[in-house]
Amino acid sequence: MAKKVVATLRTGKVSMAKLIKMVKSPKTGAYVFEESIVTDDQLKAALK
Repeated sequence: MAKKVVATLRTGKVSMAKLIKMVKSPKTGAYVFEESIVTDDQLKAALK
């Protein structure tokens, strides 16, 4: 049975988001997922 893990990314006044991007690997040509945690301000810049 799977467990559901809930983690809050809001600490005080800073709101964070988990960013998951799909990028193509230059070595194999396959798509891989890159995960990072960024602030909401950096989120808009990272998605452009």
